[in-house]
Amino acid sequence: MDKKMTYEQASKRLEEIVNKIESGNINIDTLTSHLKEAKTLAEFCKDKLTKVEQDVKKCLDM
Repeated sequence: MDKKMTYEQASKRLEEIVNKIESGNINIDTLTSHLKEAKTLAEFCKDKLTKVEQDVKKCLDM
């Protein structure tokens, strides 16, 4: 995953993977790699949201 990826890019890619899996349009040979990528993207998004939440709380407590 690109170190400079934005939340929006990661979220969009994660959505693409989920849509592929849900629609059944995914090759069984690539399923594992897609699931690993999805897990990494989900963790990235969660970390970004947590950091933003912490930053907002700091700003509001000022």
